[in-house]
Amino acid sequence: MPDIRLKNQPFDVVFHPQSPVIYGAILTGEVKAFRYDEEGEASTSWSVRPTRRAARAISVEASGDSIWVGAKSGALIQLGAMDGSIKSEREAHETAINRVACISPQLVVSGDDDGVIKFWDPRQPDCIRTYSQHYDYISDFAYFDDKRQLVATSGDGHLSVIDIRSNKPSPLSISDDQEDELLSIVPIKNDTKAIVGSALGILSIWNRNQGWGDCVDRIPGHPASIDALVALTPDIIASGSEDGMIRVTQIQPHKFLGVIATHEEYPIERLALDYQGHWLGSVSHDECIKLTDVQNLFEESENEDSDTEPVTSKENDDFFSNL
Repeated sequence: MPDIRLKNQPFDVVFHPQSPVIYGAILTGEVKAFRYDEEGEASTSWSVRPTRRAARAISVEASGDSIWVGAKSGALIQLGAMDGSIKSEREAHETAINRVACISPQLVVSGDDDGVIKFWDPRQPDCIRTYSQHYDYISDFAYFDDKRQLVATSGDGHLSVIDIRSNKPSPLSISDDQEDELLSIVPIKNDTKAIVGSALGILSIWNRNQGWGDCVDRIPGHPASIDALVALTPDIIASGSEDGMIRVTQIQPHKFLGVIATHEEYPIERLALDYQGHWLGSVSHDECIKLTDVQNLFEESENEDSDTEPVTSKENDDFFSNL
């Protein structure tokens, strides 16, 4: 499987929404863009260094016009997606930005190491809203467009739900303490549910119809923390773990489908799926962006014995113990 070799560690990765281009946020403050072909072979499109501190988070607008970069310095930087030119820069946070999400043409969201979440209108220089319900780092965001709700996960063991239409400085709801660091979140089942990954290696299932107070089910088995999640289909997710492995899991009925890639002993930092559902991008500490072909993955799994029983929690533990 193709690797895009780098000279320094990448922190985050994202694909362009309409073109075969992948972007990496790098430890040195660089942002790099690579164009890839159908075989996953990549060439550099451009490279810029908009910050002297680490570029820790990256997100691309749905239009594909701009990418937004969150820096260790607390800066939030808007770059042109086609050439890397700086469009705007804000001294956004007092501490390092850990996550950025482009929600709409009028809204970009950033979360920092202190648990502060800020809303930004690209047309305005100043923050339009600030939330401080969390007391530890913001690890991930998920957006549900039907109810205009942004869900944030945090290292403090809670997730919170914000109605982006509301001007109130408080969230719509906050979950019970999960007694575990919440590291990643992804919508599944056509946005009716969400999967959250934790530091203890638990996948928790949240049913939106039952509220956000607590999860409705847990899938144990990962031998290390689940730092990154991405949905490959409405029912199948890929999880990136601290042990360097990328696993694929079917949700409800639960079935572990195996390991599809590895960064050896290095922890997976981020995962992203390209606009055609062909390539899964992953970054770790091994100074590369890995592209894994997932296009034919599900055709192969459909040919397997359909009578296979869903795994139980005990079987989950056994499955992962040998990986």
